[in-house]
Amino acid sequence: MKQVSFSDVEFAGKRRLTRREKLLQELDQRVPWTALVSEIHPFYPNPKGAGRRPIGIETMLRMYLVQQVLGLSDEGTEDAVYDSQSVRQFVGVDLSRQGAPDATTLLKFRRLLETHGLTKRMFDAINAELADQGLFLRSGTVVDATLVAAAPSTKNRAKARDPEMKQTKKGNQWHFGMKAHIGVDAATGLVHSATVTAASVADVTQVHRLLHGSESVVHGDAGYTGAEHRPEVQDRKDVTWLIAEKRHKLKNLPEWSSLRKALERMESSLASRRAPVEHVFHVVKCRFKHRKARYRGLAKNGAQMFTLLGLANLLLAKRWTAST
Repeated sequence: MKQVSFSDVEFAGKRRLTRREKLLQELDQRVPWTALVSEIHPFYPNPKGAGRRPIGIETMLRMYLVQQVLGLSDEGTEDAVYDSQSVRQFVGVDLSRQGAPDATTLLKFRRLLETHGLTKRMFDAINAELADQGLFLRSGTVVDATLVAAAPSTKNRAKARDPEMKQTKKGNQWHFGMKAHIGVDAATGLVHSATVTAASVADVTQVHRLLHGSESVVHGDAGYTGAEHRPEVQDRKDVTWLIAEKRHKLKNLPEWSSLRKALERMESSLASRRAPVEHVFHVVKCRFKHRKARYRGLAKNGAQMFTLLGLANLLLAKRWTAST
């Protein structure tokens, strides 16, 4: 039986839970640890002979997830384990018996996940667990994309910006970075497909990557105009495409026009159906503080995005599991 320290007793008896504690407790309860550990196990170093035994997979996975949801560096994550009781409890480290995994060990673990594409497999494992609970209805898909900024500075070793990141213009403002494209279930708002590209890539070119093949309706904003004519989806004759009209087409109609009023009502109805995709972006950008790319290159940032989207699905699924 684990001996409880005075600090544990004091921590458990305090009157208020911080937002960090609530987030970590919620993830601790909802993450399918056994399924994720089984995805990583075949690629994790096995202890052989008389050497130093590697740290447990679940401990490293928990430390990696802390890093992603709190937006910390490798060194910052190691410091958080020593500094924060809530982080220690989530990771499962008792400092009176063992030290926390260091920053280098966490870096190697993250590279292991990136090299073998394990974050995508973890994302699929989470979705499989949610599908078993009946949370993917698969009757419709909402597609959308969001910009994630990258560092534009050239004050680095290469004296250049990240060559895989590009710039694009949105409204009257230029943005440098990448785009995260996602397809979510129209009924539950859970992400089932995702891809990452440079910011300059048009949204409509990625629509075929965001469909699972069983939907009968696809919702999208004006950035997906002409999606039904793309050669990649010509075999999807059974799909109804509900794409928003471009804004200038409505503005060119007279304000008193009955046609304009009817179109505005229809566009408002379609916008409400697309709203669930914004909930995903809210969790990723606000709760997980992922508003800026943390690594160089699309591969590393894409691997991280699958982790964040999988965890976002777990948090968003709470409203459905609670109601059932």
